[in-house]
Amino acid sequence: MRKRKNAELRKPEILEHFYQVIIQEGIEGASMAKIAESMNIHTSLIFHYFKSKENMLVELAEYIQQKYDPPHVRELISAIKDPERRFNVFLDTLFSEVDINTVNSSVYYAFYYLSYRNPKIHKLFVHMFKKHRDWIIRELEIFMREGIIKKVDLEMAADFIVSIFEGLSFHSDFLAGDKPFNLFGQYAKKLTKDFLKAS
Repeated sequence: MRKRKNAELRKPEILEHFYQVIIQEGIEGASMAKIAESMNIHTSLIFHYFKSKENMLVELAEYIQQKYDPPHVRELISAIKDPERRFNVFLDTLFSEVDINTVNSSVYYAFYYLSYRNPKIHKLFVHMFKKHRDWIIRELEIFMREGIIKKVDLEMAADFIVSIFEGLSFHSDFLAGDKPFNLFGQYAKKLTKDFLKAS
């Protein structure tokens, strides 16, 4: 029992250090030795919990899932009972810089690339995006029922929103230059609202 408790405490700590080392060194430079050095522990302790870098990569992909879709965001929105206000907070949240950047871009894109080469990581990414889409679908169902948005194909509309959500990160990293995130974020939010809103 004690061993299991130690693992539950230690593994997330190691994964967070792995995450930080990837930010500093890139995924190709994030060796077990560098992770151990950042934690001031022996490399053998990391192997004790993860056995290989491959296992660590898969578990870090799961860790990224949690960062990508933090539960407190859903809880905040689900606590709002007024449907119009809930809709506006829903859109504000989806298109805010804070919520777009819950995962560091260098780590995110490294794992995005890995998802094409590692079936386990690919499966985790598919699950991550579907979970996010399913939450959006449930919110859209509420807004449609309340007459806040027009009748739409819920899955297609949610896919559209996820694609815009993902595109905002891409735009910020590659196209925005010195323009503030909020400029394009507000534009994307308006387009989405116009697309959804009942006339």
